Amino acid sequence: MTHRILFVCLGNICRSPAAEGVFRARAPHHSSDSAGTMGWHAGNPPYGPMQSAARSRGLDLSDLRARQFTAADFNRFDLIIGMDDTNIADIESLRPPGNETPVRLLTDFAPETGANHVPDPYYTRDFDGALDLIEAAIDGLSSHLDR
Repeated sequence: MTHRILFVCLGNICRSPAAEGVFRARAPHHSSDSAGTMGWHAGNPPYGPMQSAARSRGLDLSDLRARQFTAADFNRFDLIIGMDDTNIADIESLRPPGNETPVRLLTDFAPETGANHVPDPYYTRDFDGALDLIEAAIDGLSSHLDR
């Protein structure tokens, strides 16, 4: 079964496009997209330092473009994944009445890391640390979806 997964962060230029890129590489039989809760960077490619960190791991994010999350996404995807509790709250604030699309934290799929969110490398500058956490969680997500 093919699943449609949406990864969401704040600006859609670091964490969510990286998660989409890792997911595309590791679970190509599923479909994915990414979005930001804010539209500041709509139409822009992922942040240069995130692209560089991803490229060093063999991931090409250059074709991705930022877009803003909308209520319509609840009907377009089977699972929506946020990077932190603020993203989750912002996503849930747009949930249409009666919609039951699951919304989860990415780190829910990597309990072994002990992380309760993916820190935003735009602010922390730890792009490799964010990618390490994203990769661990994507592996857990892929296993979860393929059961």
